[in-house]
Amino acid sequence: MKYKAVLFDFDGTLADTLPVCFYSFQTIFKKYDGRTLSKKEMIEMFGPSETGMIEQNLQNKEKMTEAIEDYYSCYEREHCNLVRMNEEIIYMIEHLRKRKISIGIVTGKARKSLEISLKHLFLSEFYKVAISGDDVVNPKPHPEGINKALKILGISPQNTLYVGDSNADIEAGKRADVEAAGVNWLINSHGSAFTIKPDYEFSSITDFMKIF
Repeated sequence: MKYKAVLFDFDGTLADTLPVCFYSFQTIFKKYDGRTLSKKEMIEMFGPSETGMIEQNLQNKEKMTEAIEDYYSCYEREHCNLVRMNEEIIYMIEHLRKRKISIGIVTGKARKSLEISLKHLFLSEFYKVAISGDDVVNPKPHPEGINKALKILGISPQNTLYVGDSNADIEAGKRADVEAAGVNWLINSHGSAFTIKPDYEFSSITDFMKIF
């Protein structure tokens, strides 16, 4: 087996969390700016952490701190209503762990929302490293997050696979010199075709696990 590590994006890849992200953004932009964001508009904001997205796009600068706090309160409050644990994902993680493959997370999510989702969706700490949007200066498609994870794990790019659901994920993987898998196996993903060709493309977790 050539892979010693598999690094995952989080939203739309390891967890179907985009509905709670979208709901929370729509709630605070409606409350503080009086505008209703479309799904397309929200996806176009993705890159920095949720805090960065709000800081860059909220027009009501005077209420910025309050709006950011409201976002995370809404995210935690609505998480159980809008996001469900996925048994296939749990099985996939156990499948990789049994094969002694190191698992990591490299996400643009803020540390705060990542920890909320991990608490709700996973019964144990399954990963050896988790790089959030708060841990990097340059968000994806910059490879900083992946490079940081590899350094912590002490594993070479040649023995690593990065898995994500967006073009930014695939580009980040390519720029980090790791192989990249593009996936659309959850109901909600970033929803666009891969314009940068991944090394693998999967629409089901079962097919993904066959490469191991």
